[in-house]
Amino acid sequence: MRNRRAALAAVASAASLALALTACGQNSEGGGEEKKGGADGATIGVAMPTKSSERWISDGANVVKELKSKGYKTKLVYGEDDPDQQVSQIENMITQGVDALIVAAIDNKSLNNVLQQAKDADIPVISYDRLILGTENVDYYASFDNEKVGELQGSYIVDKLGLEDGKKGPFSIELFAGSNDDNNTKYFFQGAMNVLKPHIDKGELVVRSKQTALNQVTTLRWDGGTAQKRMDDLLTSSYRSAKVDAVLSPYDGISIGILSALKSDGYGTGAKPMPVVTGQDAELASVKSIIAGDQTQTVYKDLRKLAKVASNMVDAALNDKKPEVNDTKSYDNGVKVVPAYLLQPVSVDKDNYKQALVDDGYYTENDLK
Repeated sequence: MRNRRAALAAVASAASLALALTACGQNSEGGGEEKKGGADGATIGVAMPTKSSERWISDGANVVKELKSKGYKTKLVYGEDDPDQQVSQIENMITQGVDALIVAAIDNKSLNNVLQQAKDADIPVISYDRLILGTENVDYYASFDNEKVGELQGSYIVDKLGLEDGKKGPFSIELFAGSNDDNNTKYFFQGAMNVLKPHIDKGELVVRSKQTALNQVTTLRWDGGTAQKRMDDLLTSSYRSAKVDAVLSPYDGISIGILSALKSDGYGTGAKPMPVVTGQDAELASVKSIIAGDQTQTVYKDLRKLAKVASNMVDAALNDKKPEVNDTKSYDNGVKVVPAYLLQPVSVDKDNYKQALVDDGYYTENDLK
């Protein structure tokens, strides 16, 4: 850490202008009294994408809680889905002397220059949930098995439509994917298509819009409003005389937008039952929607465990230990294969939400009322 302090002095002067320009936009926490332990009370910078998503608010709170329990101080910032703002925030934290960074990237290709500054200051970087691309200056990656997430979504659709029980359809399906600047998007989509494509090739599943390529179905910034507009357009253009039986949605916020479009088109009534609609993250609004019979499924990822993995990585790195990883082959960011620790996701629907979410302490019964 002494070497890091020396390197930091050179970086500080270069970034001072950015600090002056953007300091007003900071949202920092944990600047209290220094605690013993935690690499002598070191400060960890935590950069999250946005407060507009329930899951990122939870992520930020969970990471801060885990780090503080280890004796670290924290600086937590949200970039509000603006890549330039996130870059400035990270520059500021480097200037302010953080000892490590945990970064959930908004744009996974926009951080090369600022992470070089982190490298020059000997600051370890943990890529959080979204892999940062195109730079060697990422030390470790903490996430879930992202391809498995998509497989769970695709398998749920296949099971719910009865395709494995002899029903051959054809059933109509539309495909949605996440943001094209998020590396996880391709893994989610690939996992789902590993399951769905054989049934599409057999004609058991029909994509009436013919939009099946990843670049045709992405949703910038994972935005629910964008998804709602696209679903509206699909219903108008391809479903005048047919109904949708299933929608592959990669994320709960997108699912909410899709459901709004479906309801506006008369779905959810006796004549037009709601199609199978998947999701991800088990956000509270979507779990309530599942209980109410609108959204059909979500993929639960225990963010408490992810925060623990990331904080353990930081703690090991700052104490000259090797962080625990369980994947050293899958996550090539274009420059290097980033050592990763991947957690396992869980499919959740109306039948098992109590066991998966309430019994696990993620939500209470009162939360879901």
